[in-house]
Amino acid sequence: MPRTTTLELYKEEMKFSAGHFTIFSATHRENLHGHNFTVYVALTGEVADNGMLSDYGPLKQTIIARCRTWNETFFLPEHSPHLKLERDAKGNVLASFNGEELRFLARDITVLPVENVTLEELARVFGEELVGDGTALRKDGVTRLVVKCASGPGQSSSWEWVAP
Repeated sequence: MPRTTTLELYKEEMKFSAGHFTIFSATHRENLHGHNFTVYVALTGEVADNGMLSDYGPLKQTIIARCRTWNETFFLPEHSPHLKLERDAKGNVLASFNGEELRFLARDITVLPVENVTLEELARVFGEELVGDGTALRKDGVTRLVVKCASGPGQSSSWEWVAP
């Protein structure tokens, strides 16, 4: 009889520190600030004949690599209707919001494909990268993946993928 399990990945290396600001409207945003974010990933599927759901080592390394890439950067939203981003020849960014100009060095920022830098969007971007088109996960018998990003104890958001 098939056995379903959920494998949970939450390692010390699955964290990053990053700055951001949330945009609430065309005229209101938070001040620049940062968080120590943590990432949790859960895989659900059938246990194979070898007693394992899947070899999750490569997935764990992908999670840790993304955390290291995002660590000690400042996040900017690429698709915000209220924030205009302009890059100079060196990749530095001028961000314009409601008549304010904020300048960032290229080495200090990560521009994310989001409308706003929120826990909801961080979990989604992280999850979409891990899932890709879902082929590798389905091949390993994974039927569900959940990514949770937290900005501190008691404050997190989850994104979920379910195999079609």
